[in-house]
Amino acid sequence: MALPEEALRKQLGKYKFRDLTIEELKNVNKTYPNFTFSMSTYTFKDGSQKDLLNFSGTIPVKYGNSYNIPIQLWILDSHPFAPPICFLKPTVNMGISVGKHVDAHGRIYLPYLQNWSHPKSTVTGLIKEMIAKFEEELPLYSLSSSDAARRSELLSYIAKVTEGETDMKSKNKIDGGKNEGCFNKITVVGAGDLGIACVLTVAAKGAADKVVLLDPSEGAAKGGAMDLEIFALPNVEISKDFSASADSKVVVLTANYLGNAQTYLDVIQNNVDLFRGIIPAVSHYSQNAVLLIASHPALSRTLSLRVFSLLLPR
Repeated sequence: MALPEEALRKQLGKYKFRDLTIEELKNVNKTYPNFTFSMSTYTFKDGSQKDLLNFSGTIPVKYGNSYNIPIQLWILDSHPFAPPICFLKPTVNMGISVGKHVDAHGRIYLPYLQNWSHPKSTVTGLIKEMIAKFEEELPLYSLSSSDAARRSELLSYIAKVTEGETDMKSKNKIDGGKNEGCFNKITVVGAGDLGIACVLTVAAKGAADKVVLLDPSEGAAKGGAMDLEIFALPNVEISKDFSASADSKVVVLTANYLGNAQTYLDVIQNNVDLFRGIIPAVSHYSQNAVLLIASHPALSRTLSLRVFSLLLPR
């Protein structure tokens, strides 16, 4: 497909080196004509956003068999003097293999990017190294049909929770219809300010049929948890018993423990020790739930409770 040069020239109006960027993209288009180009908003780690040119497509990788690996490259407005930001773009039936060159979010890290220097470094050269590295260590794997379906369902549900658009009328029938269980049930672990805020947000959006605030701390309810008990919000349950979290679809972990930590790593280790007591108990009652780590520092991104319990050090 021919590169839409005139359209790109207009879209790249704020790029400092527009002509150099377009010439390089022409070379990319000649070698990889399947790539599609667009302008989209990119969110940086600090939360700032910028409209950037990006292109996505597949690159051929031989790893025993031949695979088409989907990628997306974001071109900064200082290109070609700054390297692109590179990501894998797995489909719903693909999982990311975290490794030396790929993190859990699918971001790609390569020596070529670290040593980027114009005019020696080019996007086509970058893609060639990407192919070579992926042929040493395949970055994606195929999910089973059932895993892919469940992943799609959970990602869709999390998106709806974020937007407050879940179907409040959907229910599960348990034990042959004797008991009516909550199809959309969310458990929040930790009764601090963050945990209370999560409960109130989910309840206000109507994003779940039932919200459970699980307070694992010892003693009577305090602060916000006590306020929730007093106001008795509908569909909100406060408990210290992990069994109250049974059959949750999403579990949000906001609990953390600073203790006598002196360093950032000490805080992480304290949280690991805390999680060792929480994760197995929660996963016992909600094995197929998605766990969202909201405590700081976060130990993991979104993943299944079953997998997370295996990742914790013994």
